[in-house]
Amino acid sequence: MIQPILKNIKFIRYIFFIGFNLGFFQVSLCQPETTYYNDGDKKSTREYLEYGSALIEIESSKTEWKAQWISSKKCTSDSSSWICYRKEIFINFVPEPTIINIAVDSKYWLWINGELVIYEGGLKRTPSPIDTYYDEVDISKFLKKGRNIIAVLVWFFGQGGLSHNNSGLSGLVFECQTNEFEILSDKTWKIMKHPAYSISQKKTNKFLAESNFIFNAMHDIPDWYSLSYDDNTWDNAVEIGIPPTPPWNRLIKRPIPQFKDFGLKNYEKISKTGDTVIAFLPYNAQISPWFKIKAPEGQKIKIFTDNSLWTNSIQTEYITKEGTQDYECLAWANGHEVRYIIPEGIKLISLKYRETGYDTDFSGSFLCDDEFLNQLWRKARRTLYLNMRDSYMDCPDRERAQWWGDEVLELGQAFYALDTNAIALARKGIIELVNWRTLDSVLYSPVRGDSIVELPLQMLATISIYGIWTYFQHSGDTQTIKTVFPYLKNYLEKWEIENDGLVKRREGNWFWIDWGKNIDTVLLENTWYSLALQGVLNMAKIVGENEYCKNLEQKIECINRNFNYKFWNGLHYSSGNLNGEVDERANALAVLAGIADYSKFDALTNVIINNKTASPYMEKYVLEALFKMDKTDIAIKRMKARYSKMNNSSYSTLWEHWDFKWGKTNNHAMAGGPLTLLSQYVAGMEPVKAGYETYHIYPQMGQLLNIKSCVNTVKGNILLTIKKRESTFSINLNSPENTRVYLGIPKMDYSYKKIRINNKTAWNIETNGEIVHDGTFLEETNKYYVFCLEPGIWKVKAE
Repeated sequence: MIQPILKNIKFIRYIFFIGFNLGFFQVSLCQPETTYYNDGDKKSTREYLEYGSALIEIESSKTEWKAQWISSKKCTSDSSSWICYRKEIFINFVPEPTIINIAVDSKYWLWINGELVIYEGGLKRTPSPIDTYYDEVDISKFLKKGRNIIAVLVWFFGQGGLSHNNSGLSGLVFECQTNEFEILSDKTWKIMKHPAYSISQKKTNKFLAESNFIFNAMHDIPDWYSLSYDDNTWDNAVEIGIPPTPPWNRLIKRPIPQFKDFGLKNYEKISKTGDTVIAFLPYNAQISPWFKIKAPEGQKIKIFTDNSLWTNSIQTEYITKEGTQDYECLAWANGHEVRYIIPEGIKLISLKYRETGYDTDFSGSFLCDDEFLNQLWRKARRTLYLNMRDSYMDCPDRERAQWWGDEVLELGQAFYALDTNAIALARKGIIELVNWRTLDSVLYSPVRGDSIVELPLQMLATISIYGIWTYFQHSGDTQTIKTVFPYLKNYLEKWEIENDGLVKRREGNWFWIDWGKNIDTVLLENTWYSLALQGVLNMAKIVGENEYCKNLEQKIECINRNFNYKFWNGLHYSSGNLNGEVDERANALAVLAGIADYSKFDALTNVIINNKTASPYMEKYVLEALFKMDKTDIAIKRMKARYSKMNNSSYSTLWEHWDFKWGKTNNHAMAGGPLTLLSQYVAGMEPVKAGYETYHIYPQMGQLLNIKSCVNTVKGNILLTIKKRESTFSINLNSPENTRVYLGIPKMDYSYKKIRINNKTAWNIETNGEIVHDGTFLEETNKYYVFCLEPGIWKVKAE
C-alpha cells in the first residue's frame, strides 16, 4: 500500500540553515530528494511534482510567478512564530481592480496604509499532500496615489495537525501585476519576527496545528503596520525561490470565499467570580476575544473558552504593559463562554469579541407547530456553521479535522440550511479527497500529512448516494463529477466480491464504523458497499460509461440478493456475530440501499423501535429508514426521544455522543441529521433532476399541522407553506425560474372531492385529472395526488 509520508522535515530545515549561514543559498537547495510517497518504490519530491500534473483543481490557478517566496535570515521554522513584513511602494494611478496573489504558511493579516484589508487570510495547507493555497484579493480601494505601505502579519503554525501540513518554513509570497505597476515580494521587503509573541508551555491537544501562545505587550511594536512607522532597523527579507518551489511547492488558488468578519460585538452578559470574569456569548461561535484595560506592567491575563478547557484547545496569555491598552487574540476559539482571569490591580474598561466564520448566510429555514423540532433544526444549523471554515470539520475545538464521514452528513445539511456559497466548501473537500489519493488509488480523508488514514466505510459513504452524488443533485455541478469520477471508480474497484456474492472485508487504516455497541460489521460493510455502487452507478451514467453501468448493476443485484439470502431470518437482518443482539443501523441501511422490500418493513420498523445503539453519527440513517418506510410518526417520536437531552440543554449546538462528557465535544455536526430529514421528508423538498431543474415536494407531516420552509437552491429560493386542517390541506408555493416541481398532495383518512390550484379546479373526484392552465395533474399514487407545476406562485387547496 502506498503511504504518503511527509518525512525528512529536519533534513529540509538543515539544508536551509546551511545555505543561509554560508551565504550561498540557491533555489536548488530547496529541492532535496525528500520522500513524500513511500510504497517500496519511493517517490521523490520531484517525482511527486511530476505526478502532480495529474492533480486536479477547482479553479484555474496562476502558474507563472515573478515574485519570490521570502522569509527571514534565520529561516524561521519555530512553532507558532509571528512574522511582520512591510513594503513601501509609490504609484501614480490606482487601477480597478488591483488584484494581488498572496500565499503564506500558515495564516496572515493584511493592512494597507494602516487599514485592515484581510482578517485571517490563507487556508491550511491541504490542496494535496505537499502543495499550498494562495489567495486572490482586490486591494484597489485601499491604495492611493503616491506613497503606500503594505504590511502583513504571518502566523506560522510550525507544526502539523489534523487537516494541515507543516511545510517546515515560514514564508510569504506576494505578487501584484498591473499595466501601471507591479508589486513583488523580494529581498527589498522588510521583515521582523514579532517580539511580543512566544509559544506557551501549555500545549494544545495533539490534534491541532495551532499552538497556545503568549503575547507580551511590553515587547509590542505599536502601529508597525501604519504609514508613519519607521522600519529602517528591520532586516531585509531573504529570497527562497519563485513558485513553485519546495517546501511550499505548487500554489493552488483559494476555492472558497474569504472568511466573514462580523466585527467586534458586546457579550450577552458578563459576570465575575474572584479573579475570573465570565463573558457569555449568544451561541457557540468561532470567536476572537478582545479587551481594553488599564494596568501596571508585567501582569498576566489568561484567556480561554469553556470548550478550550474541555478539549484542551486554544488558550492565550497576555502580559500587560504600563497604562491603558487593548488586545485582541487573533487565534480563534469557540464556546459559549469566554473566561478572562484578570489579576487584582487591573482595571477592566471593556470586553468584546469578534465573531468570524465561513461566508454564507442562514437562508434556509424550517418551522412547524412542534417547537421541539424547530429548536432541533436550529441547533443543527448552528452546529453545522460552527464546523465550517478552512474545510468542513468534525468539531471546531478538539480536532478541526475533515473526516469525510462527517462531511457527508454536513454537506447534506448545508443544502437545506445555507445559501449557495456553501457549495464551494463541499467542492473543495471533494477535490482535496481526490488529490490526496495514493498512487494506487486509495481514497482517504485528508487529515494527516504524515500518514494515510483510510476509514473504509467512511469512504464508501463518500462515494455513495449520500456523499458526492448528493452534492451533484443539489448543485448541478456536472464538471466536478466528470473530473473526479475516474478516481472514485478506481477506488471502488479496490473492493472485491467474494465467492458467496458478498463484499470482502477491507481493513484500511482504521476500521471505524460508529460509536456505540451492537455494531454488525458484516452487514454494514455490505450495505454501505451497495450504497456506494449505486452512487458510482449514478455518476457513471452522467459521464456516459454505459458498459461500466451494466457491471455495477450486476454487482448491486448480486450484493442485494445474497444479502437477503444469507442474513434475513424472518425478523431482522443479522450476521450472527452479536450473540443474539440486533444492529438497528445495519437494518436501517438495508432499507436505504433498497435491499429490504416492502414485505419486511413492519419487521424492520420493530427492530428500530426496540433498539437504540446508534450514535448521533449513524442515527440520521436510522431515522431516514423510518421515513422511507412511511413511518413518519414513529420517526418523529424516536427523533424527539433520542435528541431530548441535547435539545433540552442550554447548549446551542449538538453533541458528539448522546451524553456530554469531559474530553468529548458539544459541537459535532455529524449529529445534525434531523435538519436534513425535517426539510427533505417532513417538508418534502428534494431535487429530482440535478440542480433543481426538477424537484419534488412530497410532505410527510404525520401529526404536524403547519410547516413553513425555505430552501436556497442554485435556481433561487423555494418558499413553502403547508397547512393541514380537519377537512382541508393547503400548500402555498413560490417556485423559482427554470424549475419544474412535482407537487404531492398527501392522501388523508378522508377522501378529497376537489383540488384547486390558484382558485381553479385542477382535479376532482369525478373528472380525475382535468388540466388547468400551468398546473397539470400527473397521477394518483398510493400516497399522493401529484401535480406538475412550472415556475411561479401557486396556491393549492384540497377539500
